[in-house]
Amino acid sequence: MPGRKSLAKQIEEWREKIRYHEHRYYVLDDPEISDHEFDQFMNRLKALEAQDPSLITPDSPSQRVGGQPREGFVKVKHRSQMLSLDNAYSFDELREFDKRIQNASGKSRIEYVVEHKLDGLSMALHYRQRRFERGVTRGDGVNGEDVTANVKTIRSVPLFVEEERVKAVGLEEGFEVRGEVILTRKALEELNAQQDQAGEKRFANPRNAAAGSVRVLDPTITASRKLDFYSYYLLAEGRVPFNRHSEVLDALTRMRFKVNPNWKVCRSLDEVIAYCEQWETKREKLPYEIDGIVIKVNAVAMQRELGSTAKAPRWAIAYKYPAQQATTRIVNIRAQVGRTGSLTPVADLEPVPVSGVTVSHSTLHNMDEIERLGVKIGDWVVIERAGEVIPKVVQVAKRDPNGRPFKMPKRCPVCGGRVIRDPEEVAYRCVSARCPAKLKESLLHFASRRAMDIDGLGEKIVDQLVDKGIVKDVANLYSLKLDEVSGLERMAEKSAGNLLGQIEESKQRGLANLIFALGIRFVGERTGQILAEHFGSMDKLARASLEELTEAFEVGPKVGESIYQFFREPQNRKLLEKLRRARLRFEERRVAAKETRLKGKTFVFTGTLARHERAEAERLVMQSGGKVSSSVSKKTDYVVVGTDPGSKYDKAKSLGVTILDESQFEKLVGK
Repeated sequence: MPGRKSLAKQIEEWREKIRYHEHRYYVLDDPEISDHEFDQFMNRLKALEAQDPSLITPDSPSQRVGGQPREGFVKVKHRSQMLSLDNAYSFDELREFDKRIQNASGKSRIEYVVEHKLDGLSMALHYRQRRFERGVTRGDGVNGEDVTANVKTIRSVPLFVEEERVKAVGLEEGFEVRGEVILTRKALEELNAQQDQAGEKRFANPRNAAAGSVRVLDPTITASRKLDFYSYYLLAEGRVPFNRHSEVLDALTRMRFKVNPNWKVCRSLDEVIAYCEQWETKREKLPYEIDGIVIKVNAVAMQRELGSTAKAPRWAIAYKYPAQQATTRIVNIRAQVGRTGSLTPVADLEPVPVSGVTVSHSTLHNMDEIERLGVKIGDWVVIERAGEVIPKVVQVAKRDPNGRPFKMPKRCPVCGGRVIRDPEEVAYRCVSARCPAKLKESLLHFASRRAMDIDGLGEKIVDQLVDKGIVKDVANLYSLKLDEVSGLERMAEKSAGNLLGQIEESKQRGLANLIFALGIRFVGERTGQILAEHFGSMDKLARASLEELTEAFEVGPKVGESIYQFFREPQNRKLLEKLRRARLRFEERRVAAKETRLKGKTFVFTGTLARHERAEAERLVMQSGGKVSSSVSKKTDYVVVGTDPGSKYDKAKSLGVTILDESQFEKLVGK
């Protein structure tokens, strides 16, 4: 047996060989050895590491898959916001984009980089001391989920970047790479064949398959699905460390990250349009799916100057290819019941491929839309997908002479409850408070992060709790027993204990969260905060007259009527009493010294705050007696500005409204 120093040297030599061949196979698609030889290399490395397990490192190729399945994903705040892209659906819209860039930059000719818009899951990879440290999903752009164990299984993601490659591009050892996790067409076919064999549901498209594969709790499942990763962005200390985006893509290639080879520098908009036209005719032959082209200003200094709105950079846009259509027959139309009890007509179709996706269902939205289209069961219709996952019925192509008209049922198809329609609305609703269809969605909403934040209560657990009759309303969650939860499918005793712990912790959530969690129509998170601050207790809110409700800031007649009717429903009163007995917070916690500090002052927020979530910042204002508005006017007292502010910032400047940064805001609210 060799000495420890000699063994460590052998291990590192084999790691280098394997990293080289992984790069040839998974990044360059140009292998030099057979799969059998590669497996032998890997077995040799594992045998050497087994001689002294203390020499095994997290970045070793042997450690791509390891460990037990996880019980959930940890939320992680991005170092800088992961923005989405605005879309353009025509070349005229691209020309308008180009004019905006010219006007804002003062230049008559802009250099762009164009890239394929891959249809996958956005991901941020963090590296420290050249080693892969963490993989985080985009999430809502501010917070994502830590899926490190799963990302490690993606062979095109380097677990280690050689020192000379990092130095060659002038980087420090810590950096972040952003890109897209995708599933190729071939990999999707293989995965669906496996699903068929196992009797499981097929994946509808590569995007859903990639997202689902990254978010499974067992990394071995992710590893089996042959995911791929294409990088397109590089950050060091939160900033792009190069002068041009094209240099970023070159640097990523030199660092052995997989970069889509079809990107191009265009020196005019005409070149951009020619590129878009070229790939529209060739995209179906690509090994992966694209739904458009991403256009980015090449100069990084200009990118910084142009900035971003709250959600999207002003220096980039996605050109979406025109909708693809297909014709198929409507086999049936049925009513689907949603969380609020609304019934939506859904068309069951003869399966038809549209934009690489097999479509079997399409929403018809409401009865007004059915009447507008004049559609009947049996008709042949045109289906369209326009840069969206959800298809829609565009028009009737051929009428069936024996076509049957659809009528909304008078009784709920799920529970048999009465269905009514408000004369002023298009929606039909089930009025039964115990409708299982409503209950499942109500439980998921109740448990959501901005409501009661019960992270472990996912769709599969909710399905079982409702289907087995264990939970009949949201209050039943607080009387669940360990043996009831651990008896559910795929729910071990430890996982069950963790879920019950989360449910118990949710009792400490504030009144605003509880009001939002109840799922009252038109009452979002912000309105929940306003109601909690205005009334101070659930009892006062429940007793309030319609007139008293509309006295609350930004609560109009329509919202007020919905709240009023909710608390007049006997079943909902009973639910509140059960929640009270479970000891949830029915009183708003106030800080007396702050109550009138900002009385009568109106605040507007724009951009991303570094130390506060938007909801938390708004709550601080209202706890101090102030109001929060969604729009800037002459009556606005303060506009609080974070990073990448939107048009509200410009309007505040033009109106002379006082502008605060986050530190100034904290001083004002006494934080």
